[in-house]
Amino acid sequence: MAAKKTEAPAQEMVKISDADLFVFGQGSHYDLYKKLGAHPCTNGKVKGTYFAVWAPHAEKVSVVGEFNNWKEDAFFLEKLGEIGVWGGFVPNAVVGDMYKFLIYTKDGRKLYKADPFANQAEFRPGTASIITDISNFKWTDDAWMTKRAETDFYSSPLAVYECHIGSFMKHPDGTEDGFYNYREFADRIVKYLKEMKYTHVELMGIAEHPFDGSWGYQVTGYYAPTSRYGTPEDFQYLVNTLHKNGIGVILDWVPAHFPKDAHGLADFDGEPLFEYPDPRMGEHPDWGTKVFNFAKNEVRNFLIANALFWIKEFHIDGLRVDAVASMLYLDYGRRDGEWIPNKYGKNENLDAIEFFKHLNSVVHGAFKGVMTIAEESTAWPNVTKPAEEGGLGFTFKWNMGWMHDFCDYMKLDPYFRKNNHNKMTFAMSYNNAEHYIMPLSHDEVVHLKCSMVNKMPGYMVDKYANLRVGYTFMFGHSGKKLLFMGQEFGQEREWSEARELDWALLTEPLNKGMQEYVKALLNMYRKYNCLFENDSDWGGFEWINANDGDRSIYTFFRKNKEYKNNLVFVLNMTPMERTEYRMGVPNKGKYKLVLNSCDEKFGGSGASVPLTLTAEQIPCDGRDYSISFTLPAYGALVYSF
Repeated sequence: MAAKKTEAPAQEMVKISDADLFVFGQGSHYDLYKKLGAHPCTNGKVKGTYFAVWAPHAEKVSVVGEFNNWKEDAFFLEKLGEIGVWGGFVPNAVVGDMYKFLIYTKDGRKLYKADPFANQAEFRPGTASIITDISNFKWTDDAWMTKRAETDFYSSPLAVYECHIGSFMKHPDGTEDGFYNYREFADRIVKYLKEMKYTHVELMGIAEHPFDGSWGYQVTGYYAPTSRYGTPEDFQYLVNTLHKNGIGVILDWVPAHFPKDAHGLADFDGEPLFEYPDPRMGEHPDWGTKVFNFAKNEVRNFLIANALFWIKEFHIDGLRVDAVASMLYLDYGRRDGEWIPNKYGKNENLDAIEFFKHLNSVVHGAFKGVMTIAEESTAWPNVTKPAEEGGLGFTFKWNMGWMHDFCDYMKLDPYFRKNNHNKMTFAMSYNNAEHYIMPLSHDEVVHLKCSMVNKMPGYMVDKYANLRVGYTFMFGHSGKKLLFMGQEFGQEREWSEARELDWALLTEPLNKGMQEYVKALLNMYRKYNCLFENDSDWGGFEWINANDGDRSIYTFFRKNKEYKNNLVFVLNMTPMERTEYRMGVPNKGKYKLVLNSCDEKFGGSGASVPLTLTAEQIPCDGRDYSISFTLPAYGALVYSF
């Protein structure tokens, strides 16, 4: 499925100077993608395309494509300098033409390789690159971009909807794969996110990848939005539309590894180029993929320029960096003897550490308001501390520890929760160590882990009641929020990239109620700044009683700097109603009900709950004032004061 062929625009021919080659060799050519790849242009009065590729081990390189009937020797590129860049102008190669680089190796092989810097790829299972021009789209998101640059991440709400375009919703007409185009998807996702009150969408699998089942985490085209859903301009339309409707866009970004597909980066010029040459460093044994060689300037440059490419050319608001731990640890997924220690005899990848510092310094220095988010699953210190202060420099870190503890606790039969009470309180003990996002992502609802609702114990009505309480805990806890698509309405099957979400469930009262409840949580989260103004230290969170394990009840309150419109949370994690339940409160005065998970409109039991409570001067939980009421079974109540 190639793009429509058009004449190349009358742009001057790309020139790769000695300075370009030098800066590339230093690892700091941040506009590298404007030099390497395929660039439609004119050479004098002749229209065509300038091609350039990095292949230092190649004996020679030719360009083959539709413009020369894929003839192997029709056009050979010239070697430029000593760094191994090959370039040349090909007449009559126009936008829409498919092409590949033909690498002649020193041992006599011929390798047909897709362009590492291509901005568009052939629809799978085809593997060719496509000449395109991404400079024609007219952006109309100036208001968003201005506001973004003025926004403080840490004191603002961040509620992320993690989404896989191909399985969010399918065409009902039975078309092959059922994919919605980026433009069609824009209309559907904008309406939904605005209705639900999410602040951002995180898109999985946008960079081109050959295998649907990898979900986009095994990338072959780092500079190309996947052709599954349309053209690069279609993707620009999607981002622009989201921005105009006040919704930010985060991309999954995968610098940790790449697949071994013959047309991809692996052994690109006949030898290891993008990957470490020693398989003890250059391959992930668990994933069957190659590892980028972070010791090589040109490889680091390829990746950093790629991050900047998405931010500059597609106005992306954040990059969620996948599998950071696998990059930081030399022994990640490896047994003794399968990895090489660093020069100090330890397991830290010093090159990857410097890569992250460089990446984050450049991104945050050049683009105020753009986030970098680490999916880092260990206790590596200072992930979100600035690089100049010794940290890695990320904006946020996924709190994987909280996620594991939360899921382990919530799937327990209520009888056993009393012995695991600390699983839900532990995350606050280290909350000030990083700037966290609390994720319930796609990884929690695949590979026989069950959907979120089917993790919960009890009969079906109990499962939904449990999940409402669990989500309330999540939204009340310090940290920004992320939910994977479908979990907001109680998707009951595990997620599969091959089918759409089970939207038909919204005809069921429990599922519709769950969707309405998550919408209420998101509205509450956006409305009350105590829930997001101070997420990273104890200034915004205070336990009332963190130790009521025997009854499996959690009580706490969130507070803002003005100490007005604060919220008290009380969460009952058992099916036992607690009559005359008394809890300490921060102040005297009235407490007004904001949210009740047992409300019938949410699929709850309809248990009666006081709309207003007046604090009494009766000591409780170490406080002078307290309130008393009946706490419903599996009840989550939120009061403002």
